[in-house]
Amino acid sequence: MRVAAFSIKPYDRESLAAASVGLPLEWVWLEPRLDRDTARLAEDAEAVNCFVNDSLDAATLERLARLGVKLITLRCAGFNQVDLDAAARLGLAVTRVPEYSPHAVAEHTVGLMLMLDRRLHKAYNRVREGNFSLDGLLGFDLHGRTVGIVGTGRIGRRVAEILLGFGCHVLAHDPGVDKALEARGVRFVPLDDLFATADIVTLHCPLTAATRHLVGARALSLMKPGVMLVNTSRGGLVDTRAVIAALKRGHVGHLGLDVYEEEADLFFTDHSGSVIQDDTFSRLLTFPNVVVTAHQAFFTKDALDAIAAQTVRNLMLFQRGAPLEAEVRA
Repeated sequence: MRVAAFSIKPYDRESLAAASVGLPLEWVWLEPRLDRDTARLAEDAEAVNCFVNDSLDAATLERLARLGVKLITLRCAGFNQVDLDAAARLGLAVTRVPEYSPHAVAEHTVGLMLMLDRRLHKAYNRVREGNFSLDGLLGFDLHGRTVGIVGTGRIGRRVAEILLGFGCHVLAHDPGVDKALEARGVRFVPLDDLFATADIVTLHCPLTAATRHLVGARALSLMKPGVMLVNTSRGGLVDTRAVIAALKRGHVGHLGLDVYEEEADLFFTDHSGSVIQDDTFSRLLTFPNVVVTAHQAFFTKDALDAIAAQTVRNLMLFQRGAPLEAEVRA
Protein backbone atom coordinates (compact mmCIF):
# COMPACT_ATOMS: atom_id res chain seq x y z
CA MET A 1 0.00 0.00 0.00
CA ARG A 2 1.26 3.45 -0.95
CA VAL A 3 0.82 6.04 1.83
CA ALA A 4 1.37 9.78 1.39
CA ALA A 5 2.41 11.22 4.75
CA PHE A 6 2.05 15.01 5.09
CA SER A 7 3.59 17.48 7.58
CA ILE A 8 6.38 14.98 8.14
CA LYS A 9 9.30 15.82 10.41
CA PRO A 10 12.38 13.61 10.89
CA TYR A 11 11.01 12.18 14.15
CA ASP A 12 7.71 11.20 12.46
CA ARG A 13 9.57 9.48 9.64
CA GLU A 14 11.79 7.58 12.06
CA SER A 15 8.93 6.27 14.20
CA LEU A 16 6.64 5.36 11.28
CA ALA A 17 9.44 3.65 9.39
CA ALA A 18 10.40 1.62 12.47
CA ALA A 19 6.79 0.51 12.97
CA SER A 20 6.55 -0.54 9.29
CA VAL A 21 9.59 -2.80 9.09
CA GLY A 22 8.73 -5.96 7.14
CA LEU A 23 5.25 -4.73 6.17
CA PRO A 24 3.98 -4.05 2.63
CA LEU A 25 3.79 -0.26 3.07
CA GLU A 26 5.37 2.23 0.70
CA TRP A 27 5.70 5.61 2.39
CA VAL A 28 5.91 8.90 0.51
CA TRP A 29 7.37 11.43 2.97
CA LEU A 30 6.02 14.96 2.39
CA GLU A 31 7.04 18.03 4.41
CA PRO A 32 4.23 20.35 3.21
CA ARG A 33 0.94 20.55 5.08
CA LEU A 34 -2.00 18.93 3.35
CA ASP A 35 -4.53 21.31 1.85
CA ARG A 36 -6.46 21.64 -1.40
CA ASP A 37 -3.31 22.77 -3.23
CA THR A 38 -0.89 20.12 -1.95
CA ALA A 39 -3.41 17.26 -2.21
CA ARG A 40 -2.01 16.54 -5.71
CA LEU A 41 1.13 15.17 -4.01
CA ALA A 42 -0.94 12.14 -2.93
CA GLU A 43 -1.24 10.89 -6.51
CA ASP A 44 -1.15 7.07 -6.71
CA ALA A 45 -1.55 6.80 -2.92
CA GLU A 46 -4.32 4.68 -1.44
CA ALA A 47 -4.02 6.35 1.97
CA VAL A 48 -2.80 9.62 3.42
CA ASN A 49 -1.38 10.30 6.85
CA CYS A 50 -1.88 13.74 8.43
CA PHE A 51 -1.30 15.82 11.55
CA VAL A 52 -3.14 18.49 13.54
CA ASN A 53 -2.61 21.48 11.25
CA ASP A 54 -3.35 19.77 7.96
CA SER A 55 -6.56 21.01 6.34
CA LEU A 56 -8.95 18.29 5.28
CA ASP A 57 -11.89 20.42 4.20
CA ALA A 58 -14.40 19.31 1.56
CA ALA A 59 -12.33 20.63 -1.36
CA THR A 60 -9.20 18.81 -0.17
CA LEU A 61 -11.07 15.57 0.41
CA GLU A 62 -12.68 15.77 -3.01
CA ARG A 63 -9.27 16.09 -4.64
CA LEU A 64 -7.92 13.16 -2.63
CA ALA A 65 -10.91 11.01 -3.60
CA ARG A 66 -10.40 11.83 -7.28
CA LEU A 67 -6.78 10.69 -6.93
CA GLY A 68 -7.93 7.32 -5.59
CA VAL A 69 -7.31 7.84 -1.87
CA LYS A 70 -9.57 5.66 0.29
CA LEU A 71 -8.24 6.13 3.84
CA ILE A 72 -7.27 9.14 5.98
CA THR A 73 -5.11 8.29 9.00
CA LEU A 74 -4.52 11.03 11.57
CA ARG A 75 -1.37 11.08 13.73
CA CYS A 76 -3.32 12.76 16.54
CA ALA A 77 -6.35 12.42 18.77
CA GLY A 78 -8.20 15.50 17.53
CA PHE A 79 -10.17 15.45 14.28
CA ASN A 80 -11.62 18.97 14.08
CA GLN A 81 -9.49 19.56 10.96
CA VAL A 82 -11.53 16.99 8.99
CA ASP A 83 -14.88 17.63 7.29
CA LEU A 84 -16.41 14.34 8.37
CA ASP A 85 -19.64 14.87 6.43
CA ALA A 86 -17.64 15.30 3.22
CA ALA A 87 -15.53 12.25 4.05
CA ALA A 88 -18.65 10.13 4.51
CA ARG A 89 -20.15 11.41 1.26
CA LEU A 90 -16.94 10.57 -0.61
CA GLY A 91 -16.55 7.15 0.97
CA LEU A 92 -13.31 8.06 2.75
CA ALA A 93 -12.59 6.25 6.01
CA VAL A 94 -10.98 8.38 8.75
CA THR A 95 -9.02 7.04 11.72
CA ARG A 96 -7.23 8.76 14.59
CA VAL A 97 -4.97 7.87 17.52
CA PRO A 98 -6.97 8.58 20.68
CA GLU A 99 -4.68 6.91 23.22
CA TYR A 100 -1.09 7.62 22.19
CA SER A 101 -0.03 8.83 25.66
CA PRO A 102 -2.34 10.65 28.02
CA HIS A 103 0.59 10.73 30.44
CA ALA A 104 2.69 12.86 28.08
CA VAL A 105 0.10 15.64 27.75
CA ALA A 106 -0.98 15.48 31.38
CA GLU A 107 2.58 15.73 32.68
CA HIS A 108 3.32 18.66 30.37
CA THR A 109 0.17 20.36 31.63
CA VAL A 110 1.26 20.12 35.24
CA GLY A 111 4.77 21.17 34.18
CA LEU A 112 3.32 24.41 32.79
CA MET A 113 1.47 24.98 36.06
CA LEU A 114 4.68 24.57 38.07
CA MET A 115 6.68 26.76 35.69
CA LEU A 116 4.13 29.59 35.89
CA ASP A 117 3.59 29.29 39.63
CA ARG A 118 7.30 29.21 40.57
CA ARG A 119 8.48 31.47 37.70
CA LEU A 120 10.93 28.79 36.61
CA HIS A 121 11.32 30.34 33.16
CA LYS A 122 12.42 33.62 34.72
CA ALA A 123 14.62 31.96 37.36
CA TYR A 124 16.48 29.93 34.73
CA ASN A 125 17.38 33.03 32.72
CA ARG A 126 18.36 35.03 35.83
CA VAL A 127 20.83 32.47 37.10
CA ARG A 128 22.47 32.16 33.67
CA GLU A 129 23.01 35.93 33.78
CA GLY A 130 24.52 35.79 37.27
CA ASN A 131 21.44 37.25 38.96
CA PHE A 132 20.63 35.26 42.10
CA SER A 133 18.00 37.62 43.51
CA LEU A 134 14.66 36.07 44.46
CA ASP A 135 12.70 39.30 44.01
CA GLY A 136 9.76 38.77 41.69
CA LEU A 137 9.91 34.97 41.89
CA LEU A 138 7.44 34.47 44.74
CA GLY A 139 5.08 31.57 44.02
CA PHE A 140 2.40 29.66 45.88
CA ASP A 141 1.88 26.08 47.03
CA LEU A 142 -0.17 23.93 44.68
CA HIS A 143 -1.17 21.96 47.76
CA GLY A 144 -4.57 23.11 48.92
CA ARG A 145 -5.36 25.08 45.73
CA THR A 146 -8.54 24.44 43.76
CA VAL A 147 -7.99 23.28 40.17
CA GLY A 148 -10.81 23.08 37.65
CA ILE A 149 -10.46 20.52 34.85
CA VAL A 150 -12.66 20.99 31.80
CA GLY A 151 -12.94 17.56 30.19
CA THR A 152 -12.14 14.31 31.98
CA GLY A 153 -11.28 12.03 29.11
CA ARG A 154 -8.03 10.09 29.19
CA ILE A 155 -5.85 13.18 29.52
CA GLY A 156 -8.07 15.14 31.90
CA ARG A 157 -8.42 12.09 34.11
CA ARG A 158 -4.64 11.74 34.35
CA VAL A 159 -4.25 15.45 35.16
CA ALA A 160 -6.76 15.01 37.98
CA GLU A 161 -4.84 12.03 39.37
CA ILE A 162 -1.56 13.95 39.36
CA LEU A 163 -3.08 16.99 41.03
CA LEU A 164 -4.74 14.86 43.69
CA GLY A 165 -1.23 13.66 44.48
CA PHE A 166 -0.18 17.30 45.00
CA GLY A 167 -2.99 17.69 47.52
CA CYS A 168 -5.14 19.95 45.33
CA HIS A 169 -8.90 20.27 45.55
CA VAL A 170 -10.04 19.13 42.12
CA LEU A 171 -13.23 20.24 40.36
CA ALA A 172 -14.26 18.85 36.98
CA HIS A 173 -16.78 19.46 34.26
CA ASP A 174 -17.64 16.85 31.65
CA PRO A 175 -20.83 15.60 29.94
CA GLY A 176 -20.30 12.30 31.75
CA VAL A 177 -19.34 11.97 35.41
CA ASP A 178 -16.29 9.76 36.00
CA LYS A 179 -17.38 7.71 39.01
CA ALA A 180 -13.83 6.54 39.75
CA LEU A 181 -12.58 10.13 39.97
CA GLU A 182 -15.62 11.12 42.01
CA ALA A 183 -14.83 8.33 44.46
CA ARG A 184 -11.34 9.82 44.89
CA GLY A 185 -12.71 13.22 45.81
CA VAL A 186 -13.07 15.00 42.46
CA ARG A 187 -16.26 17.11 42.41
CA PHE A 188 -18.14 17.38 39.11
CA VAL A 189 -19.79 20.78 38.84
CA PRO A 190 -21.48 23.00 36.22
CA LEU A 191 -19.01 24.85 34.01
CA ASP A 192 -19.84 28.32 35.36
CA ASP A 193 -19.30 27.09 38.92
CA LEU A 194 -15.92 25.67 37.94
CA PHE A 195 -14.85 28.95 36.35
CA ALA A 196 -15.97 30.92 39.40
CA THR A 197 -14.34 28.67 42.00
CA ALA A 198 -11.04 27.44 40.58
CA ASP A 199 -7.66 29.04 41.25
CA ILE A 200 -6.35 27.19 38.17
CA VAL A 201 -8.39 26.27 35.09
CA THR A 202 -7.03 23.68 32.66
CA LEU A 203 -8.68 22.65 29.39
CA HIS A 204 -8.85 19.06 28.14
CA CYS A 205 -11.88 18.92 25.86
CA PRO A 206 -12.11 18.52 22.07
CA LEU A 207 -12.59 21.46 19.73
CA THR A 208 -16.07 21.46 18.22
CA ALA A 209 -18.49 24.13 17.07
CA ALA A 210 -19.91 24.15 20.61
CA THR A 211 -16.54 24.52 22.37
CA ARG A 212 -14.87 27.07 20.07
CA HIS A 213 -13.88 30.06 22.24
CA LEU A 214 -15.19 28.25 25.30
CA VAL A 215 -12.96 30.60 27.25
CA GLY A 216 -13.91 34.06 26.04
CA ALA A 217 -14.82 37.36 27.64
CA ARG A 218 -17.83 35.94 29.50
CA ALA A 219 -16.00 32.92 30.92
CA LEU A 220 -13.04 35.06 31.93
CA SER A 221 -15.33 37.50 33.75
CA LEU A 222 -16.53 34.61 35.92
CA MET A 223 -13.01 33.57 36.93
CA LYS A 224 -11.19 34.71 40.04
CA PRO A 225 -8.83 37.68 39.78
CA GLY A 226 -5.33 36.28 39.31
CA VAL A 227 -6.57 32.95 37.90
CA MET A 228 -4.12 30.64 36.15
CA LEU A 229 -5.35 29.38 32.77
CA VAL A 230 -3.68 26.44 31.00
CA ASN A 231 -4.56 25.04 27.57
CA THR A 232 -2.84 21.94 26.18
CA SER A 233 -5.84 20.76 24.19
CA ARG A 234 -6.80 22.80 21.09
CA GLY A 235 -6.02 26.45 20.44
CA GLY A 236 -9.53 27.33 19.32
CA LEU A 237 -10.91 26.68 22.81
CA VAL A 238 -9.50 30.05 23.88
CA ASP A 239 -10.38 33.47 22.49
CA THR A 240 -6.84 34.84 22.41
CA ARG A 241 -7.83 38.49 22.11
CA ALA A 242 -10.14 38.21 25.13
CA VAL A 243 -7.36 36.58 27.16
CA ILE A 244 -4.91 39.33 26.19
CA ALA A 245 -7.40 41.92 27.40
CA ALA A 246 -7.73 40.01 30.70
CA LEU A 247 -3.93 39.81 31.03
CA LYS A 248 -3.60 43.56 30.44
CA ARG A 249 -5.99 44.42 33.26
CA GLY A 250 -4.42 41.84 35.59
CA HIS A 251 -7.46 39.59 35.81
CA VAL A 252 -5.57 36.58 34.41
CA GLY A 253 -2.52 36.11 36.61
CA HIS A 254 -0.82 33.29 34.69
CA LEU A 255 -1.33 31.84 31.21
CA GLY A 256 0.19 28.60 29.93
CA LEU A 257 -0.41 27.61 26.31
CA ASP A 258 0.83 24.63 24.34
CA VAL A 259 -1.64 25.39 21.54
CA TYR A 260 -2.75 28.55 19.78
CA GLU A 261 -5.80 29.12 17.60
CA GLU A 262 -3.75 30.42 14.66
CA GLU A 263 -0.78 28.10 15.15
CA ALA A 264 -0.84 26.47 11.71
CA ASP A 265 1.56 29.00 10.15
CA LEU A 266 3.83 29.13 13.21
CA PHE A 267 4.29 25.87 15.05
CA PHE A 268 6.56 22.96 14.01
CA THR A 269 8.75 25.34 11.95
CA ASP A 270 11.88 27.38 12.79
CA HIS A 271 11.05 31.10 12.46
CA SER A 272 14.06 32.32 14.45
CA GLY A 273 15.53 34.06 11.44
CA SER A 274 12.42 35.98 10.45
CA VAL A 275 9.90 38.43 11.89
CA ILE A 276 6.72 36.83 13.21
CA GLN A 277 3.83 38.36 11.29
CA ASP A 278 1.09 37.36 13.75
CA ASP A 279 0.66 40.48 15.92
CA THR A 280 -1.69 38.76 18.36
CA PHE A 281 0.78 35.98 19.05
CA SER A 282 3.65 38.48 19.33
CA ARG A 283 1.64 40.42 21.93
CA LEU A 284 1.22 37.25 23.99
CA LEU A 285 4.98 36.82 24.15
CA THR A 286 5.44 40.24 25.76
CA PHE A 287 3.77 39.25 29.03
CA PRO A 288 6.12 38.02 31.78
CA ASN A 289 3.39 35.79 33.22
CA VAL A 290 2.76 33.90 29.98
CA VAL A 291 4.54 30.68 28.94
CA VAL A 292 4.00 29.28 25.44
CA THR A 293 5.30 25.95 24.18
CA ALA A 294 4.86 25.01 20.52
CA HIS A 295 2.41 22.08 20.61
CA GLN A 296 5.01 20.06 22.47
CA ALA A 297 2.88 18.37 25.11
CA PHE A 298 2.49 15.13 23.12
CA PHE A 299 6.18 14.98 22.23
CA THR A 300 7.69 11.99 24.01
CA LYS A 301 9.27 8.89 22.51
CA ASP A 302 6.55 6.79 24.13
CA ALA A 303 3.86 8.85 22.42
CA LEU A 304 5.55 8.84 19.00
CA ASP A 305 5.97 5.07 19.15
CA ALA A 306 2.30 4.62 20.11
CA ILE A 307 1.13 6.95 17.34
CA ALA A 308 3.18 5.06 14.76
CA ALA A 309 2.00 1.67 15.99
CA GLN A 310 -1.69 2.62 15.87
CA THR A 311 -1.29 4.27 12.46
CA VAL A 312 0.42 1.25 10.94
CA ARG A 313 -2.09 -1.11 12.54
CA ASN A 314 -4.99 0.73 10.87
CA LEU A 315 -3.21 0.75 7.52
CA MET A 316 -2.78 -3.01 7.68
CA LEU A 317 -6.36 -3.56 8.86
CA PHE A 318 -7.60 -1.49 5.93
CA GLN A 319 -5.44 -3.43 3.49
CA ARG A 320 -6.93 -6.70 4.78
CA GLY A 321 -10.48 -5.34 4.68
CA ALA A 322 -10.83 -5.75 8.45
CA PRO A 323 -12.71 -3.35 10.79
CA LEU A 324 -10.65 -0.25 11.60
CA GLU A 325 -9.71 0.87 15.10
CA ALA A 326 -10.54 4.38 16.33
CA GLU A 327 -12.50 5.21 13.19
CA VAL A 328 -14.13 8.65 13.21
CA ARG A 329 -17.54 9.16 11.61
CA ALA A 330 -19.77 12.19 11.15
